[in-house]
Amino acid sequence: MTLSRGPGRRRGSGLVWLFLAPSLLLFLLYRVIPLGWNVVLSFEHWSPFRPAEWAGLAHYEELLLHDDVFWTSLRNTLVFMASAPVAIALALGIALLVDTPIRGRAWYRAAVFLSYPLMPVAVGVIWRWLYDEKVGLINYLLILAGVVDRGIPFLDSPDWAMPAVIVAAIWQIVGFFMVILLAGLQSIPRDLHEAAAIDGAGAGRRFGRITLPLLRPSIFLCLIIGIINSFTSFDLVYVMTRGGPTYATELLITYVYRAAFTLTRFDYAAALTVVLFLFLLALTWLANQAAGGEAGAVEAVE
Repeated sequence: MTLSRGPGRRRGSGLVWLFLAPSLLLFLLYRVIPLGWNVVLSFEHWSPFRPAEWAGLAHYEELLLHDDVFWTSLRNTLVFMASAPVAIALALGIALLVDTPIRGRAWYRAAVFLSYPLMPVAVGVIWRWLYDEKVGLINYLLILAGVVDRGIPFLDSPDWAMPAVIVAAIWQIVGFFMVILLAGLQSIPRDLHEAAAIDGAGAGRRFGRITLPLLRPSIFLCLIIGIINSFTSFDLVYVMTRGGPTYATELLITYVYRAAFTLTRFDYAAALTVVLFLFLLALTWLANQAAGGEAGAVEAVE
């Protein structure tokens, strides 16, 4: 039986589009048009002080073949991104701990999550003080314990700067990952664990055969958030190190800012942004394939 589209249904469809129009207009103005203009700008020689000239692939050729800082920032971004599995593993351990009936677990959950709502600038300021060579708490404790004789210049050393920034980033995001994984843990039916325990499966076997497979969507979500965070962690890195010393913590996002607002090469920064977007898109696709190709899929309800 075929249902005809009567006036009432068409009126309802028009009403839906009417309500969607403001949001779609804002999305067009602040997302689609700037993205399109950015792509066009990446193929031009452009400056606020002179007319635009067609550049073709000149900017892409420069960054891929002649720009050592680009490759350094890309490598640093990959290293920064590799901290996401560490944060997920740490958050999973904490989620498993606070999911058990221990006394005061609500306080533990709140204490771990407390770091996430803080602004990245505030986190950067806090950890910059903690890492300070002269008055930082970390160096004070290391000297007090006799581990070192003098303070370590964490943020001024090319060897220590990136690990120091990664620790701060993990500290901020681990609470959010814990909440996601804790929600996933609490959605797993207890009957499955009880049945497996009756069949003689130990805690480790139940974790590997029940908990981890059912947590795959939550872990995938955390991984995607971690990847995106590694490409957008401008505030934290800029406040702590400004991409230094000697580009040791220069990420792609901080290099885009440096190219645009320090070197005033907006056209080159646009090309960097396009490469950043494509790289992020490729990594997200690879992560989805690694998760089985259907992560985040929604089953149709008939």
